Amino acid sequence: MQDLIKLLSEHSELRVIDEPLDIYLEIPHLAYLEVKKPNGGKALLFTHPISKTQNKTFDIPVLMNIFGSHKRLELIFAKSGDEIAKKIESLLDLGAPKGLRDKLKMFQKFLPLRHVFPKKKHFFKSASQEVVHLGDSLNLYDLPILTTWPEDASAFITMGQIYTQSLDGSKKNLGMYRLQVYDKNHLGLHWQIHKDSQHFFHEYKRAGVRMPVSIALGGDALYTWCGQAPLPYGMYELMLYGLIRERSPEVSKCITNDLYVPSDADIVIEGWVDTKEMRLEGPFGDHTGFYTPIEPYPVLEVSAITHKKSPIFPATVVGKPPLEDKYMGHLTERIFLPLLKKTAHGLQDMYMPENGVFHNLIFVRMDCEYPGHAKQLMHALFGIGQISFVKHAILVAKDAPDFKDPLALGKYILERLSVDNLIITEGICDALDHASLEFAYGGKLGIDATGEVAQRDFELLDDEVLCERLKEVLPESRLVVQYFKDTKMPIAVVGVRKKAKLDLRPLKSLVSHLGVVVFVDEESNDLYNPYMLVWRVVNNIDAKRDVFIIKDCIMIDATNKGVADGFLREWPKETDCSLEVLSSLREKKLLDGIDSAFLKKYHIYNSPRSEEKCQL
Repeated sequence: MQDLIKLLSEHSELRVIDEPLDIYLEIPHLAYLEVKKPNGGKALLFTHPISKTQNKTFDIPVLMNIFGSHKRLELIFAKSGDEIAKKIESLLDLGAPKGLRDKLKMFQKFLPLRHVFPKKKHFFKSASQEVVHLGDSLNLYDLPILTTWPEDASAFITMGQIYTQSLDGSKKNLGMYRLQVYDKNHLGLHWQIHKDSQHFFHEYKRAGVRMPVSIALGGDALYTWCGQAPLPYGMYELMLYGLIRERSPEVSKCITNDLYVPSDADIVIEGWVDTKEMRLEGPFGDHTGFYTPIEPYPVLEVSAITHKKSPIFPATVVGKPPLEDKYMGHLTERIFLPLLKKTAHGLQDMYMPENGVFHNLIFVRMDCEYPGHAKQLMHALFGIGQISFVKHAILVAKDAPDFKDPLALGKYILERLSVDNLIITEGICDALDHASLEFAYGGKLGIDATGEVAQRDFELLDDEVLCERLKEVLPESRLVVQYFKDTKMPIAVVGVRKKAKLDLRPLKSLVSHLGVVVFVDEESNDLYNPYMLVWRVVNNIDAKRDVFIIKDCIMIDATNKGVADGFLREWPKETDCSLEVLSSLREKKLLDGIDSAFLKKYHIYNSPRSEEKCQL
């Protein structure tokens, strides 16, 4: 971390905040706004974190937004994502050597693999164990753990590297999950049902024994990125570090359990999980931009806290896009594309936009070779590893415009869109998805836009005229904004004030003037902000419940759901900043470049149409 701070400073990628700021909301809110600036703003080093509720000043600085730009990622990796992807691709292109020259080339190709295995340090005390806390001296509240959102259940560790292993020790895992602070020596472990740690947990539970868990904070920032890498079950993510760095990661044994963690970690929290105990965890404002519900998760009883003499505490903030995960996710997408190509025939490229919160929307470029190939690939994507969490997949042919040109891409897709090109199915989804009827299982939508331009009769109406016509058949309608009017399948976004479940059947009389119609709650959406509309729509819909076909039109109900809609789960609140905290930051002259237009653009408040809230 100290080396990274120096590196970021040398490249003008670091902003040092010496003003004492509270770990409750103040530090996270400032980081939340900083990463939304052009090119991700700067990394932030808070040198004087405080806790007003505890009347405490911490001597451990907090470092945030380290992954929040493409430039900072290249500084951390010392190479581009494309370079790493090419290296992985070359390792996957295996073939029998035909002679001595081929054998030498293969040897050179696999030589870097000698670095993938962690190197254990047995005889030297690691840097992360310079200070050791055991027994009565254990206190998680001595660490500057942040509370990010006003309605979070408590403080959460958000950038921890969670190390676990299978019962027999043959499989190891490095994950990145949030950790809720219950008290001075207990943490909630939010590992989801599909994760490796959860599989290990059930092994220990069946055996009736405690499970060792260790959490590392800091050290080389690349450890943290490896923790979120979507490797297949049983593959140790720390091996990926060795492949990228081209040197073996050095690990040391923990003091109170048998796990090994990186020797250069800044802080290590060791402990044990009683597999018979579950405790309610949450709510927490997560990367979907909504609070996740309260649910039972395993509990870690902390047995040791060790750290360097001068540690750095890394943290991240999640919520509405764009955030650090925009840059981390893009790099992950580039690096693992070669692996995905090997299991998804015809796949050429993919793009998971950050305002689709990655697992909610994916664009795929493919080379169609035979009838039904696109639909075959759709089903494959809905069932491959972590990509199977994707709710909405849009497939385009190899001649489609660049993914970085959304206007050209949108027109290309809509010109080929028809009701015959849709697949509505169901499957597993991310445990954070709030729109599905069941926990972690719901509807999925696939769109095949690989074919020829579709033909249909269509008459475009002005927004105002269309709005009046809609009000006649759907009185809840308040405002209409149409996008891609130069296609025969324009997108009409309709703001409604819903009193009960929407009855869309009367819209049958207007189908000659409609293409794709998306209904959103008028009071909580800015219909002229397509970036945040995409975020809202892909979060709020379950394809099996909310996508309707009326003749050759596609209707999408992206409004909030409740009992009247047959939705019996709790509909979550959005992650909204505290006005009081933002006003305090502005008084301290820390909100340079943040004006009311910025706040409105990224829905910093629940009601982006409410002007007075944006006037700080």
